[in-house]
Order: sequence, then C-alpha cells, then structure tokens
Amino acid sequence: MLRITNLRVPINDETPLLHLAGKRLVLPVSEVQAAVIVRQAIDARRKNNISFVYTIDAEICGSRKGTIPAHLVSDADISLVKPLNLPPIVFGEKRLNNPPIVVGAGPCGLFTAYALAKYGYKPILLERGRDVEQRTLDVEAFWRTGKLNENSNVQFGEGGAGTFSDGKLTTRVNDPGMSEILNILVDAGAPPEIKYRHKPHVGTDKLKEIVKNIRKTIIASGGEVKFQCRLSDITVEAGKVSSITINDKEKIPCEALFLAIGHSARDTYEMLSGKLAIEGKAFAIGVRIEHPQELIDKAQYGEMAGHAKLGAADYALTFSDKSGRAAYSFCMCPGGVVVASASEPYQIVTNGMSFYKRDSGLANSALVVPVSPADFGTGAFDGVHYQRKYEKLAFDLGGGAYAAPVQAAGDFLKGKSSSKNFLSEPSYSPQVTVADLSKCLPNVVADVLKNALIVFGQKIKGFDHPHTVLTGVETRTSSPVRILRDNDFQSVNLSGVYPVGEGAGYAGGIMSAALDGRSAAISFMRQFRACP
Repeated sequence: MLRITNLRVPINDETPLLHLAGKRLVLPVSEVQAAVIVRQAIDARRKNNISFVYTIDAEICGSRKGTIPAHLVSDADISLVKPLNLPPIVFGEKRLNNPPIVVGAGPCGLFTAYALAKYGYKPILLERGRDVEQRTLDVEAFWRTGKLNENSNVQFGEGGAGTFSDGKLTTRVNDPGMSEILNILVDAGAPPEIKYRHKPHVGTDKLKEIVKNIRKTIIASGGEVKFQCRLSDITVEAGKVSSITINDKEKIPCEALFLAIGHSARDTYEMLSGKLAIEGKAFAIGVRIEHPQELIDKAQYGEMAGHAKLGAADYALTFSDKSGRAAYSFCMCPGGVVVASASEPYQIVTNGMSFYKRDSGLANSALVVPVSPADFGTGAFDGVHYQRKYEKLAFDLGGGAYAAPVQAAGDFLKGKSSSKNFLSEPSYSPQVTVADLSKCLPNVVADVLKNALIVFGQKIKGFDHPHTVLTGVETRTSSPVRILRDNDFQSVNLSGVYPVGEGAGYAGGIMSAALDGRSAAISFMRQFRACP
C-alpha cells in the first residue's frame, strides 16, 4: 500500500479517487487496485482557488505491489504505508473480589467502561444523571421554561457535557488509540468521514444515538450501566478504597474506582476533599460571541462561501497583549446556537451546540481569557469559587429565571449600556436581558477581551461589528482542579482510585477524554485479571 500526501485537488474537481491516485502515481488507473482517503483538509488561503488537500492510501497491483515504483522513489510525498499496530495488552494476575466501578458516563467514563467490558472485566458504570432520552427532555424543558434539574442537564447525564455541544473530535494528543476510538464511534453510528476529516464533528443529534449505542455495547459485553446514581462518599481502609456510597444510602464494595466525574461535579470535588490530593489549576473565562454564519463564510471563503462541499466555515483566533495576557476563541460552533448550560441553581453558564448539518444560520464561539491561581487564589477550590462568583453575577445581571445577559459588541467596547439593535437575534434560551457584561466579568478579563475583539476584527472582517451579540458568561472551559495521580493513573495517595478525564484535569474535549479513559483502563488491566 502506498501513501500519497499533500495531494491538492480543486474544490470543484469531480475526478474519481482511483483516477486521482493513478494520476499522482503516474500509473495507468487500471494498475490502481484500491484507494481510500486517510485525511482531508481544506486550504482556503487563496479564496479564488480553494482546494482540498488529501492523504490517500492506494494499493497498486502487479509485480510492483508492496513496493515504491522506481520512478517515485525520490518523491517526498510518496511512501509505503506503515501498519498501525496498537501495543498488545499484557494482563495482570492480581484478583479482584468485586468488579471495577466507573463513575460518570461522559466520553471518558463511557470509553473506560467500554474497554473494561470488552476484555471481560464486567464494569459497573454509574451516572448521576439520566439516560440520554430522558435527559434530552429535561434539557429541552430547561431551555423552554427555565426550570433546572440539578442532576439532569447539559453538564450531567448520559454522554456528559459533550452530548450538548458541537461534537468536535479533534485533539492535540498524538495517541495510537485514536484510531480505535474513532472506529468505535463509527460502529456506534457516527458518520464514516470522521476517520479522515481534518476537523471532524458529529453534532448533538448524532451524539445522542452514539452514546446510547455505546451503552448497549457495554451491557452486551457484560457490564452494567446505572443512572441516577450520584457518588456521595468513598470509604477508605488502610490507604485503599474499600467501598463507595451512592445517593447517601446505598453502599457498594469497591476495590477499583475510576473517577470520570466531568468538570462540573463540584459537590463531588468537595466530597473528595481530604480523601484525595487535589490542587487548583488554570482555566479560562469569558463570553460567547455570535454572528450570522454568512458573515463568517464570506470572511473565510470569499466568493466560494456557501459552496456545498465547504459547509459552514469555522475559525480559530488568538491574541496576546503587551503584559502577556492572552485571549482566544474556544469551542467554535459553525451553524450552531448558544445554549444555557447551568448545573447549579441561580447561575448562568453558556456553551455552544450544533447539529450534524450545522445549518442554524448562526456561528458562535467562546472568547475567553486564561486565569490561574495567581488571579483567584491558591486553595484547591478557589477556582470553583471564582467560577461560581461570576456565574451568579451573570444570573443576577440577567434578572433571574436563567435569562442570560447580552450586549452589543460596540457597546461593550465603549463601556456603555447596550442597545437592542443586534446583527442577529441572540439564540440563547430561555430568554436574554440586555446588560453591561463588564459587570459579570473580572476586570482584567473584560479589558483583555476588548483589546482582543479589535484585533480579531482585523483578522476576520466584520468580527467586531458594533451590533454583534455577546452573551455572558462562559466559565466551564476546563476543570478548575486537578486530582493528582501517578503514572499508573492511580491517585497519589489512595490506592485503587483512578482519577481520569476532563474532570480530573487530564483532558480537554471528547477525544482526549475518551483516550484518557481508555489508557487508564489498559493500565488497570496490566495489573488485574478479568472477572471469572
């Protein structure tokens, strides 16, 4: 199999893949037995000549099969495909008296439980929220009425916070397990192109089915999945976990506990205090910015905006001022909406969400500024208190009933009360209130965002349009704490506990959380044998 990289194809080129491969290899198409796309990216630097850039694996037949033809030996973009072999799992010999328990059914918990179930460990997966079908009804009721279910919302429930998001599957983590995670997602119903697209996503509508199918696979493989089971205590004996308590009443014996609790389980963090080593960590805080998608498309794609093959355009923006303070766009949602994402009463939290087709006509992203213990204090939970402070300020500024404060970008820059003349109607529900967003942001964050907006407007024409909608606040960019662990994924001070994923401070997004859970499960399996 030959790998062709950097194959540039104009956006309107309809040449079949086999013919493209044959042309690039300078071989008759009859000698190309098969061709598959390994990677597809868009090069929009020249807006009058936008191209796809492919990596393709091609199989050639005949005597040259399995070798690089002589005329291509010196070609830097042609190579032999190296098989991706995941390292084998060497199973341990220690025995467990009880099945491993996984707490949290977000991406990390699901893939932890999936790996354990696949290899015969019969895990018990506990989720404080409801299954995705009932959870969807609870979330939609909150958006419609402003009545919050504290255990079944955008943060808590089957699929975790990622279920009500853009469903991005990108990560900076370079791990051979990526391909396995993607294969599992496709088997569970994700579109096959996630295996090769540069910026794959699946959207909330498809994620709901995917997480349900992964749950079914876990159960079919011998695992258990239980909902409305909140971890309320851990019992420790001789430096090891011995049991856990669910919902303040049910005690379950436990020797191996995977904590995939997510970045919003604040009550769980507090319960773990004194049992596990926890420290505060940096995160980011800011607002959501929302534009007509057409504005972003034209800025990114020029005359080719709206082309069927391009879809809704995205962006990634960064800024740094003279003091070293930074701002950046985060969780950009092309064709999405801004959603209410609170998990505690009397607080405003925003996030971005889209469906697979990204066809809302609106584009939104978070504009955030990193903050660290130097800003909010060095205590383990000072970051949590900092988040709560500004979420409550946003709730009060919105006037209650989970109305989010909104402001026109021009008024935010000028520091004056906002008009209601917006470039697009705010998509947040249940309702919005026009207000001065600087009153629900740290002063330093508001100042950096104002400077960043101007610079971002120079990078994307119209980005800082005076009537652009800003919605407050975005605070759940990542966990405000880290639960310390060793190289074997176990807690540094409590044997048998595996803090994993975004909630433990070791991941950021669907893919990295899934990979962290998978890696922790494999580390565990190297020590223990499967259940009888």
